[in-house]
Amino acid sequence: MNPLYETVRIGRHTLRNRLVMAPMTRSRADDTTGVPSALAAQYYAQRANAGLIVTEGVFPSPMGKGYVRTPGIHSAAQIDGWKRIADAVHAQGGLIFLQLMHTGRISHPSMLPDGATPVAPSAIAADGQVFTATGPQDFVVPRALATAEIAGIVDDYRRATRHALEAGFDGVELHAASGYLPEQFLSSGTNQRTDSYGGSLENRSRFIMEVLAAMIDEAGSDRIGIKIAPEMGFNSVIDAAPQETFQYLVQRLGALKLAYLHLARTRSAFDYRALLRPLFDGPLLHGGGLDHDSGAALVAERKADAAVFGSAYLANPDLPQRFAAGAPLNAPQRDTFYSDGPKGYIDYPVMEQAR
Repeated sequence: MNPLYETVRIGRHTLRNRLVMAPMTRSRADDTTGVPSALAAQYYAQRANAGLIVTEGVFPSPMGKGYVRTPGIHSAAQIDGWKRIADAVHAQGGLIFLQLMHTGRISHPSMLPDGATPVAPSAIAADGQVFTATGPQDFVVPRALATAEIAGIVDDYRRATRHALEAGFDGVELHAASGYLPEQFLSSGTNQRTDSYGGSLENRSRFIMEVLAAMIDEAGSDRIGIKIAPEMGFNSVIDAAPQETFQYLVQRLGALKLAYLHLARTRSAFDYRALLRPLFDGPLLHGGGLDHDSGAALVAERKADAAVFGSAYLANPDLPQRFAAGAPLNAPQRDTFYSDGPKGYIDYPVMEQAR
């Protein structure tokens, strides 16, 4: 049997196959309210054949927003919008986790309440530009969070987890990759604090561990996952000793009995999967540039428990059926990844339509 089509236990859930749809920003939400688009229910339901869907990154509070037309889950209207999506996926027999993404310094005052300055562990600007409603803008120097403020952000994650469950999600993933706030705390290049959240590995990992503890309090550890991507380099996050940093973090994660560890493959030549898998006593989801053969090999060789697919799932709502039939895949339309409306979102053909 093809290993991708075997069931697997992830926390309290049994996945009907080992294909996971990766979290992917699609920028279709209402930019003012943060309510997900009415089209999003159709988009996710089309792909409910995955063993598990992880949603696009969702900001837990207004200060967590970092991109135009991205959704939140802090208001009643947002919760209602996500409930329609979770219900649509469940109606197709699917499972769906919501990913919480606080972007920290990767934002701009034009996207934040009252033109606020983005927050971060330290007042260090990211390199490059952020795309705003008026076009690209240079990243600004963020405001370093006071120690007393951090507990409030942890509570934002707690409430967002509660809201996700109210909306009917099967679980919640913490986005601790891509240079966003959790990884900003973790990494020595973005965290130059001298309080209990900076300096040592224990201190730099404290924010992630406190956030996970709050999320677990709301949902139980078997409905919480975490995504990491060592040495991705995205959003100019750097660490002086990444192998040591992530080894320490994953060792601490192992005691939490999380539903899964989602490890994204990066440009690093170092094999983080081989380093980290023995340290985490739980399911490993692994992705990044996979095709059918490489994904099946990962699972068959027990290098991962499930394979995560991004743009292939974006462009092929019937990806499991195409893989099973050995059928050609639709090519992703990259110019519509972050555009508004249905084009390149809900109009990718399934095999029968393609024929």
